[in-house]
Amino acid sequence: MRVAKVSRGDRIGVAVRTGAGIKAVFGEATLSDLDALISSGTGLAKAAEAASGGEIVSEDDLTFLPPLVKAPKIICLGLNYKDHAAEGGFQVPEFPTIFARFSSSLIGHGAPIIKPPFSEQLDYEGELVAVIGKGGKNIAKDAALDHVAAYSVFNDGSVRDYQMKTPQWTAGKNFDDTGAFGPWLVTPDELPAGATGLKIETRLNGQTVQSASTSDMVFDVADTISLLSTFLTLEAGDVLVMGTPSGIGLARKPPLFMKDGDICEVEIEKVGLLVNPIKAA
Repeated sequence: MRVAKVSRGDRIGVAVRTGAGIKAVFGEATLSDLDALISSGTGLAKAAEAASGGEIVSEDDLTFLPPLVKAPKIICLGLNYKDHAAEGGFQVPEFPTIFARFSSSLIGHGAPIIKPPFSEQLDYEGELVAVIGKGGKNIAKDAALDHVAAYSVFNDGSVRDYQMKTPQWTAGKNFDDTGAFGPWLVTPDELPAGATGLKIETRLNGQTVQSASTSDMVFDVADTISLLSTFLTLEAGDVLVMGTPSGIGLARKPPLFMKDGDICEVEIEKVGLLVNPIKAA
């Protein structure tokens, strides 16, 4: 199933993609709170069932909101594709390189990514998301995928000069309105195990700037869940942002950064298409 958090006018709702098109139900606060459903262990089935009985809607009439905005943790992986590590002059990591994003930075499909006025180095990073549906610690790799509730798409908009101000990358990764997320949460039954072997592509103004396969990740979803759980407790609702392929703007000669008026698209085969305009603050 494919579930999204949406609004129409001033009403928040939940939508599901069906064979008949997109159906949605509005005004049901308990159903549109996808964070609460996943954190409670209910998963997405209750929201999808309700939306399936709703009205058929046009995608153009909907505003897609970030599907989850109250994640206990948003854990991002750096250097998780070999070619991306190489283009930045880094060694391929032997253990996941992680940093945190915060919910205050998140926006939905169609919302503008905001370029701050004091930087010209706003970069794109197309990434796969895995959402934890069942928490745990010391999770065995062969059981790790049982802990995934859904997959989605992310654009880890990065303000590179702020990212490089400190040895940790947190500052440049948490500007308001730079973490594009969605539009759909896709349940694992619709995808290959671990969302492996899927084409991931980023396009800037229609030009392909990143293209790879999710099979190219250094640490796949199962590896990541198992390794992270050795030192922290994963919780239902945690969001894992799985790293970006090569082709980032910073590594290009000359560099290619996003600017006011640009359109950035991240598409992952079978998962979805995330599109965001770029707007100067």
